Amino acid sequence: MIPFRFQVIFMKELMEMDLEELWKLFPIVLKGHNPEYMAWYEEECASLFNSLSDFSIFRINHIGSTSVKGLIAKPTVDILLELFEGYDVDLAIQTLQGSGWIAMARDYQMHTIDLNKGYTPNGFAERVYHLHVRLAGDHGELYFRDYLREHPNVSREYGQLKILLKEEFEHDRDAYTDAKSEFISKYTTLARVEFKERYDPKFCYRGSD
Repeated sequence: MIPFRFQVIFMKELMEMDLEELWKLFPIVLKGHNPEYMAWYEEECASLFNSLSDFSIFRINHIGSTSVKGLIAKPTVDILLELFEGYDVDLAIQTLQGSGWIAMARDYQMHTIDLNKGYTPNGFAERVYHLHVRLAGDHGELYFRDYLREHPNVSREYGQLKILLKEEFEHDRDAYTDAKSEFISKYTTLARVEFKERYDPKFCYRGSD
């Protein structure tokens, strides 16, 4: 675990960089599926349950391309953490920072927080994570993940799209993300129709996947 004082130093150094410097330091990198991604996720999942023992956790899930076997991906493990309504955003940030996470964005009205691990002034660490904290029920990523898992042809199409976009936007992460949004929205909508209320808080269990 990175001591908090070093997290602050790293964050300060990164915040002093402009977008061009940041995108050069953290380019879009795509790699074939690594079976170790699941172990990375499970390790962090256990740590999150331990760190947030005073919070009411609804569910933690491995999302994003690293959660889909065979799919080319940025080597970043994305985690969706759903908390019940009414949680203290600032306290959650403080608690997660104590476990090595760095808060990148927060929205008090929507009760969302985006955090990461593995971004350093020298580039990517060996393991990189993104943590998306949301209210229970804000989980479109789960439907998109499951659609890719159950429709290999769509997963392949998504991989091909990412390869093309990486060539165009290797040093523009925002543009790369924005260019995928139409594809993701289309198949998330189809997934909600196919899987119906699979992830509705009223119908599913608490836990992790």
